[in-house]
Amino acid sequence: MKEKTQVADVNRSIYDIKNEEKDVYRVKEGLTPEIVEQISWEKKDPDWMREFRLKALEIYHKMRIPEWGPSIDGLDMEQIVTYVRPNTKMQAKWSDVPEDIKRTFDLLGIPQAEKESLAGVGAQYDSELVYHNVRAEVAAQGVIYTDMESALHGEYADMVKRHFMKLVTPGDHKFAALHGAVWSGGSFVYVPPGVKVDIPLQSYFRLNAPGAGQFEHTLIIVDEGADLHFIEGCSAPKYNVANLHAGCVELFVGKNARLRYSTIENWSKNMYNLNTKRAKVEAGGRIEWVSGSFGSHVSYLYPMSILNGNGARAEFTGVTFAGKGQNLDTGAKIVHAAPNTSSYMNTRSISKDGGVSTFRSSVTVLPKAKHSKSAVSCQSLMLDRVSRSDTIPAMDIRTRDADIGHEAKIGRISDEAVFYLMSRGIPEDEARAMIVSGFADNVSKELPVEYAVEMNNLIRLEMKGSIG
Repeated sequence: MKEKTQVADVNRSIYDIKNEEKDVYRVKEGLTPEIVEQISWEKKDPDWMREFRLKALEIYHKMRIPEWGPSIDGLDMEQIVTYVRPNTKMQAKWSDVPEDIKRTFDLLGIPQAEKESLAGVGAQYDSELVYHNVRAEVAAQGVIYTDMESALHGEYADMVKRHFMKLVTPGDHKFAALHGAVWSGGSFVYVPPGVKVDIPLQSYFRLNAPGAGQFEHTLIIVDEGADLHFIEGCSAPKYNVANLHAGCVELFVGKNARLRYSTIENWSKNMYNLNTKRAKVEAGGRIEWVSGSFGSHVSYLYPMSILNGNGARAEFTGVTFAGKGQNLDTGAKIVHAAPNTSSYMNTRSISKDGGVSTFRSSVTVLPKAKHSKSAVSCQSLMLDRVSRSDTIPAMDIRTRDADIGHEAKIGRISDEAVFYLMSRGIPEDEARAMIVSGFADNVSKELPVEYAVEMNNLIRLEMKGSIG
């Protein structure tokens, strides 16, 4: 892959591709038992899943919209289409995907990334996966990587039933209940004991239809002593109507296993991103979150790690960039539920042109989690006087035998640093972009090189005011 070094090399318009709508089937707008039954029938759900969906819908209607985060008054569920099936079945050969859909993913670089750096790829378009493939040598290790519907109906059905929405339950919050009622698409991964997948798996989610929601479910089980890196990418074209993303990610990390879960979210700025992610880590296991949040009008995103076994560890590394018209409420949650567990959060948030960036951290140390350690470091950078950045830490420590630390720093770009770079012949806008890229370096250096390059170019484009 040719390395991109100049802003001019990157054309943000590829993310705003809008294909003519050729969906085969879509439900009506709104949320009723009849619509949920329709989705269940279309998906050929087993009886237990149909009943699960209807129960989740009941819970959804009883729960209140969260009142502590940014306003989501512009989201009217009566106007959202919860299921859109594109004009194709899932394909195992890229050449078999319809040309209009294939062109979108080709421009986004998915097939090229697969050839060069990925062990397997799943590509979702609106409510369904349209492509799925995994390298033969990875499959030969016993690694299962398939779409959720195939897993639900195939030989892994019992495993899905044991784990589906057990970490994130419909009762957790209103949009978890919504997800339970109307979910479709997503990926299922199982890595057997002791297997190390040397190159990443990736799922890419693309929402094309205006006024629609995407509700993919990702379920990953990394068994004892296994090792996996999973990458999630998201994008959507910009429309003048609200779109909704309310996916769900459930990660089960076994004893002495390791899972790195990397996300670059580049939704358009008419998107309400109300995503829920959670991991449960057993003794000696490790979860590593790497998160870049650039798009959406409003985001509620707080990946949670439950350290369930002795010596379990969690790391969260994140960057959030809020520009004009964006209110991004992001962060992470850690629950220390066993002794000798450790966690570290290291985040950067950037706001410009009146954007609002809020970082929320939650650290809970239960009485039995003795000798646990946790450190939280969050830094915020405001690029002008009209933007806003807030840090809201919460700590609930229920044992004296723990080592807990928190530091936060909020500031603006140093005029002296800009002047120094300009004195070396660098234009002012390029100097500011370089400073911001350096500020976000803790995330980009954790990503595979192709994704780090793309993330740094997204930052540069945001600095140019080109996105959205």
